[in-house]
This record gives sequence, structure tokens and C-alpha cells, in this order.
Amino acid sequence: MSMAVVGMIAGMALGFAGYFGGFGAFLLVAALGAVGFVVGRFLEGDMDFGDFFRPRERRR
Repeated sequence: MSMAVVGMIAGMALGFAGYFGGFGAFLLVAALGAVGFVVGRFLEGDMDFGDFFRPRERRR
């Protein structure tokens, strides 16, 4: 599935949550979507747990 389709589905889910459930439901769906994204990246191996705790390197 392309990233455009995934983005469209996520946008539709947020739209429905905002319309039918109000702003609180919108925030809940957005937060759970972000958590799902991070968990998916961990499971695919694209991200390590240490990425959250290591300081970023400055490049000049």
C-alpha cells in the first residue's frame, strides 16, 4: 500500500473522529495513530529503542 493511501486513510479516520466525537476524540485518534506508527517502525526494524535516548549529532 502506498504512503499516499495510508495518509488518506489516516486523514479520513481523524476527520470522522473530529466530526462525530469532537476535539477530544480527534486527539485520541491522532495519539494512538502516532503510537501505532512508532510500534510499527520498531517491529519492522527501522528504529531502535536507543534512538529516543541518544543525543543527536550536530552536523555543520
